Amino acid sequence: MNPVAPSPVKAVPKSVTLSIDAQAVTVPEGTTVWEAARAAGIAIPALCHKEDLNPVAVCRACVVDVEDNGSGRGEALLAASCTRPCADKMKINTRSPRVEECRKTLVELLLAEHPRPCKRHQETHDCELELLGERYGINQPVYTPRNYSKGTDYSNYSIAIDHSACILCDRCVRACSEVAHNFVIGRMGKAGLTSISFDDNQKMGDSGCVNCGWCMISCPTGAITYGGGAKTEVTDDTGRKVGTPLAAEDIKKIPLFARVNIQFLKRSEGAVVVRQYNKGEVICRQGEFGDTAFYIDDGEVDIFIDTPMSHVRTKGDGGLFKRVRSLLLPREKDARQEQDHRRFIPIDATAGDLEFHKPIARVASGELIGEAACMNHQPRSATVVAARDGTVVLVMLRNVLDILRRQPDFRKKMDQKYRERALDNHLRSVRELRDLPTEFVDYLRHRVELIGYNPGEVICRQGEPADAFYLVRMGHVKVFQTFADGQGMVMSYLSRSQYFGEIGLLQDVPRTATCTALDHVEVVRIGRPEFGEMIHQFPQIKAEFERESAARVQANLERVRHPGDDSLPQFIDQGLYEAQSLLILDLEKCTRCDECVRACAAAHDGVTRLVREGLRYDHYLIATSCRSCRDPLCLVGCPVDAIHRKKDLQIIIEDHCIGCHNCANQCPYGNISMQPYRVEFASLLTGQKEVREGEKATVCDLCDDQCLGESDEPSCVYACPHDAAHRVDGQSFFDRQVLGTRAAAGKARA
Repeated sequence: MNPVAPSPVKAVPKSVTLSIDAQAVTVPEGTTVWEAARAAGIAIPALCHKEDLNPVAVCRACVVDVEDNGSGRGEALLAASCTRPCADKMKINTRSPRVEECRKTLVELLLAEHPRPCKRHQETHDCELELLGERYGINQPVYTPRNYSKGTDYSNYSIAIDHSACILCDRCVRACSEVAHNFVIGRMGKAGLTSISFDDNQKMGDSGCVNCGWCMISCPTGAITYGGGAKTEVTDDTGRKVGTPLAAEDIKKIPLFARVNIQFLKRSEGAVVVRQYNKGEVICRQGEFGDTAFYIDDGEVDIFIDTPMSHVRTKGDGGLFKRVRSLLLPREKDARQEQDHRRFIPIDATAGDLEFHKPIARVASGELIGEAACMNHQPRSATVVAARDGTVVLVMLRNVLDILRRQPDFRKKMDQKYRERALDNHLRSVRELRDLPTEFVDYLRHRVELIGYNPGEVICRQGEPADAFYLVRMGHVKVFQTFADGQGMVMSYLSRSQYFGEIGLLQDVPRTATCTALDHVEVVRIGRPEFGEMIHQFPQIKAEFERESAARVQANLERVRHPGDDSLPQFIDQGLYEAQSLLILDLEKCTRCDECVRACAAAHDGVTRLVREGLRYDHYLIATSCRSCRDPLCLVGCPVDAIHRKKDLQIIIEDHCIGCHNCANQCPYGNISMQPYRVEFASLLTGQKEVREGEKATVCDLCDDQCLGESDEPSCVYACPHDAAHRVDGQSFFDRQVLGTRAAAGKARA
């Protein structure tokens, strides 16, 4: 039976058709008149509105004449187009005589208090207010200005505030709060004394301003301009200054930056450089931390993972020489419980993920590489080299990339490339969706939503209705569950190619957890109708999702331990309460024979996963070994999603680990180690065999894949001859050993 994609009508939003300046325009229901006109190429002036801000209808420059509101009647009052939703059969006139008269009067009032020309108009001739004044032929002030001015604030080293040029449009206020989430700028005063202010009416340089520049690029006039003090420079991943810096005027000529504010480009001079590479030259290397992104302007590049697809072997065959040679084994020869048999490895590029068995791809001009590393300062996920001589690359810092990401045209272009090139593989990187037919992927291609979230922003909240399935495209998501007693627990950290939201949809229940963006997160959102259509058409996919969701729910139930009413600061401060699997040594029984260490080394090819040193608590020693934390920070930041938490809370490191050290650096307890390897490895670029040296991350696996005879205990515990070594749950240990002892002592005193 061949499934047939459902009728497109089911997923198409309701549309309305209206007339704007006698031109028929069809837009989705809910679109504003200003947005509809802009989409049709009809310009409606707006001084307080901008496409990346929520409309507030403060300035009224965008008013239009509603000649027919869709019911056959006109309206006596002019409507603010930035907030007026479109209606079917509506007729709009954007330049009727009364609209033009109203706009001209408004501009005359604003220009009466505006210096002419302001600094911005002097330098770039693009002050939006003065351009409107020129359009209406307003050459001299008509009205008397108010007798109030705060002068110009030069306290910030790179941004100047000319209060006399401010028209109180609130663009800077909304940019600071809605876009940058800094909440530094607001209004103060009343009537003629109203002005913008920073924090509690401080100078900008003395306030909590983080100098992001969003207020400056949002301002329509010369009230907020570049002050000339910011200095930026681009370096490679080793910190060496590279490239040829481009002046703001030269950057503006590049089509990629055509719509970027010139004031921002001036403030960011040096933040964009151009580099030219010959064939084989390395642009960036996997595992190195990056703070730049790369746009391929001309030429081609190869993207590949330059490390063996294998992991540190869990059991050796004896003999030191043998151990060194066989330290790494592929998944086919050394299978482990719950390892991820994915077909694709996620990388940081719009071109898509890499095939597991041949992790290399060639991409041409127009591609963006290194976006996640730049935005979230994480290690590079792959090595990138020039594929031909004369390859030209634009290298940019995060502030420039952030501005580009917010440009509707650039965003639309990148999202379109993702839908066409990467969505297919990204969906199939999910085990449950690996056999999703191409026809249904095509059905989803333009129905899914691509949504971005800022750090700390809630994606979905526990208890809310389940309305979508989410697939992580970039960044890291924290899954947190709150229980009836008010206590909570981090259930997981999710990264690229992992998903959430399926439990509520499958079981038709509210959200079971709150999911929050840890850093800059991009997700693919599949709405309830599309997800329902998928599991309806493909019962085998529904069955796999149900199995996985049931396993997740069961694992969550098993891992939940409610904390007691009492606690000791030391136990909490040392992080022991977070541990699911502490290796504790009872120092009253331990003879320091090191049998536990030797047993661990013997079980893991001579490479021990524990150190008999660590924190002391009472008469116990907490050995240095993976604790399977409730809040596992090691899961955050892996550039290729190679580290996971199994259903029993243990940490597993996949064979496509690139040895970037990030998980080891993230672990606050030093329980992840980097083990060196030296193997013969065929180059993906040349096919020639080369000796490769590097490191792979290793972590305690509790000897899950070992044959331990009649005992289910890990080797370290099984080998202890004095019953001093134990693996315990941190909360249970605390409740039983610590609180129990204190309770007994209290009874004895009584």
